[in-house]
Amino acid sequence: MISSDRRAAEREAAEAITYRVAESERDKSAVIKGEFSSDTVFEVVGSEGGFTIRPARLDPPVHKVFPDDEPEADEASEGKRRFVALDGELVCGYVDTEYEPWNRRLTIADIEVAGPYRGRGIGRTLMSHAIGWARECGAGHVWLEVTNINAPAIRAYRRMGFTLCGLDTSLYSGTESEGETALYMSRFLD
Repeated sequence: MISSDRRAAEREAAEAITYRVAESERDKSAVIKGEFSSDTVFEVVGSEGGFTIRPARLDPPVHKVFPDDEPEADEASEGKRRFVALDGELVCGYVDTEYEPWNRRLTIADIEVAGPYRGRGIGRTLMSHAIGWARECGAGHVWLEVTNINAPAIRAYRRMGFTLCGLDTSLYSGTESEGETALYMSRFLD
């Protein structure tokens, strides 16, 4: 549980940052190197009724930097939207979304907060903007994918109301993330 003092401090830090829909080419093309450190992995355990995940300690902890595999600029789509967090003119975070009307799903394609800005509530605020956009689109739920070794993100998503809804043991085959499991999480909207 997060204390009210910590939430107040996060809100204050997040308020010093401005948020908006990406407007300029600089906003749209900003890339923050995805990375994290974790002393926990969420192991997938089969059970009679399906599967569950359980945390297991990593010794030593892992530090992962995602490879540079960002696709070239996609064609603009009505269902795609990027929200940016700005410290002055510096893009210090963003969330990329895509709405699919056929199943009323808003997908979080990517969410990044630059290292020095983490722990200040910026990711939570970006996610709030994405969820607001989902509601505007008429989405019934928000969906995302995360690797099972990114325990900090999994914990944050859980605090934001996301729950585990599936997994894929083959998604990362043939990549630098071989051996990791893709966990899918969703949050139903009111």
